[in-house]
Amino acid sequence: MILTLLFVPIVLPLILGTLLPLFHFTQRKFRCIYVESAVILTSVITWILLFIQPEGKFQAINLAGILEVSFHIDGAAMIFAGLVSILWPFATLYAFEYMEHEGGENRFFAFYIMTYGITLGIAFAANLMTMYMFYEALTLVTLPLVMHKMDRSAILAGRKYVFYSIGGAAFAFIGFIFIMHYGTTIDFSYGGVLDLVKVGDKANLLRMVYVLAVLGFGVKAAIFPFHGWLPTASIAPTPVTALLHAVAVVKAGAFAIIRITYYSFGTSFLRGTWAQITVLSFVGATILYCSSKAVKEQHLKRRLAYSTSSNLSYILFGALIMTPAGLVGSFSHMLFHAIMKITLFFAVGAILCKTKKEYIYEIDGIGKQMPVIMSCFTIAALSLMGMPPLAGFISKWNLGTAAIAEGGITTKIVAGILIYSAFLTAIYLITIIIRTYFPKEKKETEQTKENFDPSWKMKIPMIIFAVAILFLGFNSKTLIAFLEQVAAGKL
Repeated sequence: MILTLLFVPIVLPLILGTLLPLFHFTQRKFRCIYVESAVILTSVITWILLFIQPEGKFQAINLAGILEVSFHIDGAAMIFAGLVSILWPFATLYAFEYMEHEGGENRFFAFYIMTYGITLGIAFAANLMTMYMFYEALTLVTLPLVMHKMDRSAILAGRKYVFYSIGGAAFAFIGFIFIMHYGTTIDFSYGGVLDLVKVGDKANLLRMVYVLAVLGFGVKAAIFPFHGWLPTASIAPTPVTALLHAVAVVKAGAFAIIRITYYSFGTSFLRGTWAQITVLSFVGATILYCSSKAVKEQHLKRRLAYSTSSNLSYILFGALIMTPAGLVGSFSHMLFHAIMKITLFFAVGAILCKTKKEYIYEIDGIGKQMPVIMSCFTIAALSLMGMPPLAGFISKWNLGTAAIAEGGITTKIVAGILIYSAFLTAIYLITIIIRTYFPKEKKETEQTKENFDPSWKMKIPMIIFAVAILFLGFNSKTLIAFLEQVAAGKL
């Protein structure tokens, strides 16, 4: 009975999201209550399941033989589902004020709710087929969100997003087929499922397939040179880009790579081989290129998008070190980056919503006009730079110490790139902070004295996340201990 509940937080948002356009709400607040209630109820059920952590798996559908749609909760699922279920209710609250003047709210929130269920499907997937199925569904359900405005830019962004995603899915599908043939099962099992007797002399072929699968799933994780869809998708409303860049899509890509590395192919089969060197090289190139592009980019949301591409490869770097310590660094940056980046996007979205300013050169002195928003932005930015004792410092410290302990040449080179990227991160975020608080021209008019801070619907999520960044910087020992248990395969 308890295992059956695993299906509820996945199906419930899909049903409630599908039904939303059928209702004709007499007042806007009734739609907001419906949407927030659906999201909170899903999060509550998710956390009950995470607390109980039922053993075994729930088989929802058996298509043929080993091809089944099934769900379970292990340590990795707890991390991803826990992150998603905490952030989504606050992101939804933020979206209410932002979307007030965007139009098409019934359609928008219908897909917004459904995306929550699909993302939880990826988190709770018990096998490669289930994860792949929901991974593909994530593309389809987020496409209308990216194209919400339905103008020329939004349509082009949607096309680019779906073309990249479909291409990546094709590579990922190759990995699925080979695991199905050369594995003992398609279920996720810590340490991998490859049958080395079947593999025989085809080890290098399997490693090539692994590289292709990483690049395929890496499209959503914005690995260079397949990152181009992410800055373009910034045309979408900020509640969408915040989830795309901080929680749902990009983290799903990183999570999928962790799954196939540790739970399908196995690190013992990959570590120290040319396959590991190859994927680490892609990660290093992504960190270097996207950090450099972020420094040059003047559009606020696109600058943060390039930052996301770079930081997603921080997460992949930790995972692809292929040690328990590296995985701890990967998981900790996955969690902390999500909180930091969603705060940054929310702040930039508030600026865009209230002042219509999109570019860095337009926001001189806005720190005085939006004191709450820019205070939250500053805390998140300093944390993303790795400033101690904030949360970002903890995760980057974990990544650095894991790289030093591993000691490989490629790992050291990428670690050096990571340090250089931290310097670039400081540049592209500090320049924003300086312009907002110390404008070049100190002309003060009645307009500059006006307070543009949004209402509580936008401010509360940002304030809570900013406090969380501070809290996790000082109190992360319990969380890191939990991540160590997961990374060791004990959960």
